Amino acid sequence: MNRPLVQMSGIKKRFPGVVALDGVDLEVYPGEIVALAGENGAGKSTLMNILGGIHQPDSGCLRIDDNEIVVDSVSDAIDRGIGFIHQELKVLDNLDVAENVFLGREPVWAGMLRLVDRQKIHSQADLYLKRLGLNISSRTPVRGLSIAQQQMVEIAKALSLNARILIMDEPTSCLTEAEAGLLLEVTRELKAQRVSIIYITHRLGEITNLADRVVVLRDGRNAGTLAGDEITHDRIVRLMVGRDLNRFHAPAASSGEAGYFRVLNLRTRRYPRHATSFGVCRGEILGLAGLVGAGRSDVAQAIFGVETALEGTIQLDGKPIKIRSPKDAIANGVYLMSEDRRKTGLILEMSIRENITLPALSAYASAGLIDRFAERKVAQDGCSKLNIKAPSIEETVANLSGGNQQKVVLAKWLSLDPKVLIFDEPTRGIDIGAKAEIYQLMRRLAKSGVGIIMISSDMEEVLGESDRVAVMHEGAITGILERNECSEEAIMRLAVGQSIN
Repeated sequence: MNRPLVQMSGIKKRFPGVVALDGVDLEVYPGEIVALAGENGAGKSTLMNILGGIHQPDSGCLRIDDNEIVVDSVSDAIDRGIGFIHQELKVLDNLDVAENVFLGREPVWAGMLRLVDRQKIHSQADLYLKRLGLNISSRTPVRGLSIAQQQMVEIAKALSLNARILIMDEPTSCLTEAEAGLLLEVTRELKAQRVSIIYITHRLGEITNLADRVVVLRDGRNAGTLAGDEITHDRIVRLMVGRDLNRFHAPAASSGEAGYFRVLNLRTRRYPRHATSFGVCRGEILGLAGLVGAGRSDVAQAIFGVETALEGTIQLDGKPIKIRSPKDAIANGVYLMSEDRRKTGLILEMSIRENITLPALSAYASAGLIDRFAERKVAQDGCSKLNIKAPSIEETVANLSGGNQQKVVLAKWLSLDPKVLIFDEPTRGIDIGAKAEIYQLMRRLAKSGVGIIMISSDMEEVLGESDRVAVMHEGAITGILERNECSEEAIMRLAVGQSIN
């Protein structure tokens, strides 16, 4: 290493009511993987948005190849060899895979007619899909892909740019362990080709296995840098949160008979031949594990009424309940916190207050008029209880960090006194400090008598937080493990359809 490829010095950025960055420095050398760590709201995404041409800094200096530059747009960043894989998906689901990969950069032919060379974009896109181990055709419509597959399309698009500097913002947050492992191998391959990589993730195991250096931000400032043998889980956490998290996973409660909330012979449209049955105790966290595509989210959406079940019975506290729509589920105290908070959990253009009170707006109305005082009080209480970081409850949700957006979704449902709460990937894209807060909240809810179903692809989360674990494979429950039976090996055997006996 001689001189840095990228130098960001004294970067400051302020948004209304928030100082996002306060004099941040970052250097990245050619062929180096730098992990950028920090809690949600620490400034990581803002710093990368400046490098990627999305935002302009209020002050500070940006250099590439020791030349001071201004990156004034996303296209300018691409022209300078900066590629960006965003945490939130940017795919267009009305196009196919190849059209997404080469959007705006389509090869053309026929001279002045400039017709898109479809054979070329598909053949080239297929090469990137093969490199990522994604066994689908580039002609596949994106709307038919899972979230994990859509994320891999985003990665293929970034690889197609032949970037010198690649920003990867939570690239594995919705990938399976096998898919994530493949991505890490691709990342190492890019490093060997002298591509500089800035890697943002809340999976600290990935950082310790992958990064050459770790730059930690806290509250918009540099909190410290680790390199080589200094990169350990505990040191990263201390720099991120300024304290030790001594009890990250709380001890699980003992579970009784699973009769409080029952799902009997539920058949979904995705797996019509397989019936799913399970029960949740009052005050229990039931982990729902399985590989991506096993049908866990389909079951959750059928329970909540987002999709109509082909067959099945749902019982709450010994009585059957009919759920034909989310309105029915809400009326019975059954709520779903979906895995895609931006698309199905929030209305991004609305304020925190409006999002929290929207599901029960009639409760704040009198004679057709909204009681703004009551509405603000509920929203403010929710923000205080969940430590939502925002200038006010009138802040637009789109301006919040991912972790704070997730907390707004939680505050919305908690304001309605849930009886059963389904968490679908509750800590996806959330930093370690916010994870600890959500785990503590889940345990408090369980202790108060709420039945909790936790769908998670994070094995550590499943093993650490579940009282029991139900495992799915191709739309069916292949086994339910008691706490003392739970192990990674047992869960994985059931997840691939094998027996543990």
